[in-house]
Amino acid sequence: MNFEIVPVQEDEKEILRNLMEKYLYEFSQYELCDVNPLGLYGYSYLDAYWTEEGRWAFFLKAEGQLAGFAMVNDYPEAGKTDYCMSEFFVMYKYRRCGLGTWAVQQLFERFKGTWQLKYHPGNLPSVHFWNKVVDSWTQGSFRSETRPDVPYPDGTPGVVLFFHT
Repeated sequence: MNFEIVPVQEDEKEILRNLMEKYLYEFSQYELCDVNPLGLYGYSYLDAYWTEEGRWAFFLKAEGQLAGFAMVNDYPEAGKTDYCMSEFFVMYKYRRCGLGTWAVQQLFERFKGTWQLKYHPGNLPSVHFWNKVVDSWTQGSFRSETRPDVPYPDGTPGVVLFFHT
């Protein structure tokens, strides 16, 4: 399968917003969030990816089709690092075909430095994916911390991985 990672242009923001709703719907089972009066979850930082420095959004494609997105920023939640994986989503159809791992590796190559990556410990597929990918990339040289100071909306402390690329 042919994969691509493509920067999201500002005139494609609505496409990303649409994909983000699918991601947030899926993630609501862990965060226990409700939709707004318009029936949407919304993502308050989306516009900032085109108005602020230090934010990068990418479409993930498989065989030329939209398959997900990745959002990187330099606004760490849990201590000073160079980069954060703020959001990462692969649609069901494209999971377990190697796209997610490939895309993360491309981003780690593109953004060299210190990273932090937060995940919800109740999202077991995410726990497995991120621990496996980061362990492989760093050859086991990463730190994992449960952080009550960076909780999810449901009150669950986030787990944060710290590592270098």
